[in-house]
Amino acid sequence: MRDDSQGLEEFDPPFDVFAPAGVAGPIVLNSPHSGAHYPPSFLAASALDPLTLRRSEDAFVDQMFAPAAAHGAPLLRAQFPRAFLDLNREPFELDPQMFVGRLPDFANTRSLRVAAGLGVIPRVVGDAQPIYRSPISVEAALKRIATLHRPYHARLAELLDAAQRRFALAILLDCHSMPSTSPDVGGCDVVLGDRYSSSAARWVIDTVESALQASGLIVRRNKPYAGGFITEHYGAPAAGRHALQIEINRSLYLDERALRLTSGAGALANALSAMVGALHARASDAQNMPWAAE
Repeated sequence: MRDDSQGLEEFDPPFDVFAPAGVAGPIVLNSPHSGAHYPPSFLAASALDPLTLRRSEDAFVDQMFAPAAAHGAPLLRAQFPRAFLDLNREPFELDPQMFVGRLPDFANTRSLRVAAGLGVIPRVVGDAQPIYRSPISVEAALKRIATLHRPYHARLAELLDAAQRRFALAILLDCHSMPSTSPDVGGCDVVLGDRYSSSAARWVIDTVESALQASGLIVRRNKPYAGGFITEHYGAPAAGRHALQIEINRSLYLDERALRLTSGAGALANALSAMVGALHARASDAQNMPWAAE
């Protein structure tokens, strides 16, 4: 039997929680795309060089948000790369072009993301560059989902449940970065996505926007990134659970060609920490208030 696990066993652990100050408020930070461990067997199965594969990675986003954990906001971060498995997708959003064998009947093979080659196991990175030299087995794909996607989201749900039990509300900040060359990003430093006011209360995005603007950043709402599966799945403001996607322009902190941090990284990390601090203070006012979900 062919073995196309492609290094799945090397992700040990596949994710971790960074919480140096413990938990002191309802905010949970999530960095699902900053994983940078590429197993040799995965690289061997890919048609692309390592640097090209990393173009889909939200490089160092976990490091940019790490200082914010000092406000008592745990940071969940993946160790495996987005090119291996994308946590911001439905668990069975699968591209039939990629696999040998029959996909389960419940697989979502018709989403726009799958059509673009960007399912839970991506077919392409960058400018539609195919990742794999040859198809992989359906069994290997399902094992990836069971080993990485399911436990990661179970842990994220645990963190949010714990926050809501303790503080009466939970706020998920889903942390990402965007290429400076992305369409409609020109002149914008940060895009905040609340799925057009459906995944978080107004005061959440207002507070985050104001804090980032106070640090001199140019902020836009929902265009071109309104939020993905994570924001949609976890955001339920009427139930006291808020989810906001944050997309950071990589040119603020990263040499996008060499994937190295630049001198701007420190200022950005400080701005993000100040933002989480402001949201923490605002959430403290919102706890147990009847308008907290408005």
